[in-house]
Amino acid sequence: MSMPAMTTDIKPDDQTQRLVLITGPSGAGRSTAINVLEDLGYEAIDNLPLSLVPRLLDGPARPVPLALGLDVRNRDFSAANLIELIDRLTRLPAYEPEVLFLDCATEQLLRRFNETRRRHPLRSEGAPLDAILAERDMLAPIKARADVLVDTSELSPHDLKAELARWFDTEPGRRLTVSVQSFSYKRGVPRGVDTMFDCRFLANPHWEPSLRPLNGCDAAVQEYVAADSRFAEFFDRILELLLFVLPAHLEEGKAHLVIGFGCTGGQHRSVTMAEKMADALAKAGWQVSTRHRELERREKAPAPADDGQNASPRAVSA
Repeated sequence: MSMPAMTTDIKPDDQTQRLVLITGPSGAGRSTAINVLEDLGYEAIDNLPLSLVPRLLDGPARPVPLALGLDVRNRDFSAANLIELIDRLTRLPAYEPEVLFLDCATEQLLRRFNETRRRHPLRSEGAPLDAILAERDMLAPIKARADVLVDTSELSPHDLKAELARWFDTEPGRRLTVSVQSFSYKRGVPRGVDTMFDCRFLANPHWEPSLRPLNGCDAAVQEYVAADSRFAEFFDRILELLLFVLPAHLEEGKAHLVIGFGCTGGQHRSVTMAEKMADALAKAGWQVSTRHRELERREKAPAPADDGQNASPRAVSA
């Protein structure tokens, strides 16, 4: 393929065009990434033919960075053509190109295509696995050239947004987004947690039959957990610590901070702490979001509740 020539005039540093090229195997989250970068202030264009990219980039630099989604659906797409484009952009001082490659485990890609029942872009006949493996081989040279590589196998859309904000926020010092999350220690610590607190010493609502099917978003569970004589001091000390360190993180230029609260099953105590802490931080003026990992999993597939392993009724769990 012969691409049109691109303007080679040197632009002042403050007019250098930041350009993110987003690619990766189908089903790995490229569309989600495009939307995230658009929310971060990028001009986002998906599925643009490679031959039209030079024409798009000619002329004066845009006032905002540009994000282009490129994958096998693109007309004239090939690894060689995309690498040629990357090399040409890299040699031009008017552009600041970055390659974002979204990867994903083969088993997870296959599961996603089976769940959505969407046809793989490379599949005409045969099993989806064949198309997934063929696409992975095709993209291997591009993956090797990636500036930012993100594996989305275990990432929720929320996690992916947080990860991309770390790399591509256009104004990293303008705000600090705080994510308060709950989780179960039995299922492991969530990816990307910056600060973590253990709630397993608090009274466990699991041992109250009326509370067992509920979770920490319910008022009755929150009242039960808060009635523990140690709760108030535990909560106040953590809140005081966070209100002390959050301005320091903002001053340092951090864009996103994840605070985790864990308990045995991730249903009662950790959810209560996360809900109450998020509310307190929001009232203090911070931009806060919440996520309850185990509750999200139960919405998709019911899982055992917080069983208070190694604990006795209304006693401290191990």
